[in-house]
Amino acid sequence: MFTVPEQFSAAAKANFEAQLALFTTLTGKAFESVEKIVDLNLNVAKASLEDSSITAKQLLSAKDPQEFFSLTAAQAQPSAAKAIAYGRHLAGITTTAQAEFARITEEQIAETGRKVSALVDDVSKNAPAGSENVVALFKNAIGSANAGYEQFSKTTKQAVEVMEANVNSAVSQFSQAVEKTAAAGRARK
Repeated sequence: MFTVPEQFSAAAKANFEAQLALFTTLTGKAFESVEKIVDLNLNVAKASLEDSSITAKQLLSAKDPQEFFSLTAAQAQPSAAKAIAYGRHLAGITTTAQAEFARITEEQIAETGRKVSALVDDVSKNAPAGSENVVALFKNAIGSANAGYEQFSKTTKQAVEVMEANVNSAVSQFSQAVEKTAAAGRARK
């Protein structure tokens, strides 16, 4: 049977290793997300360069100012649609990353909570007589900490949902404004 100091030492070591593993996992996920964002930005930059070249050729081939302005106006809607698609894709990447971070963190904290509870139960079995109140107080503190984390986790999830809803609302409003502008432009022709 382990002594109490050995139990705490083993628990501290296991906790440190778990935190290191969590940090490594989160860092890996962060790099994956950054890689996706960089790839998205490179693809958008490449497409934008190609589109700009085509647009410049079309504008330079305009025969009169009316054709020039007509070509310019025609470019507004596709550009806005591409901006909306980019925003949605970017929001998808960040939302996925946030969900993955939350999931990994929740799993790690739940596992750590189980280990701490097991340690407290094990230590309480070997505690000297008369220390029941201290053990009960310690268990209560751990329970309160777990309840606080659960509330924090729920609040974080709600904040992410609100942010996602706000992004979707902004994209939707932008899309409607672009469509109205495009419809007004078609009506003027």
